[in-house]
Amino acid sequence: MAGGDTKKGANLFKTRCAQCHTVEANGGNKIGPALHGLFGRKTGSVDGYAYTDANKQADVTWDDKTLFAYLENPKKYIPGTKMAFGGLKKDKDRNDLIAYLKESTA
Repeated sequence: MAGGDTKKGANLFKTRCAQCHTVEANGGNKIGPALHGLFGRKTGSVDGYAYTDANKQADVTWDDKTLFAYLENPKKYIPGTKMAFGGLKKDKDRNDLIAYLKESTA
């Protein structure tokens, strides 16, 4: 996995993710869980968010590698997830988004 472009990642987040997720501290849950503190967190662990059993039981810890695989096809990575996002097929787009998320959710 190559380092991504945070500016391009920010644009991807704005157009593909922001309608369902927040990144800032105390951003709160929307249709999807808040992403602040994402790296190092286990699936299904954001307080106050109603996860599917699939997410609660996935036992995935989010890092560059797991996000890279997940963002390609969320429903394939965690069968039974309710995330409606179809994924980002291009490696570069996933790397850019992960770079942005690393910076913005810390």
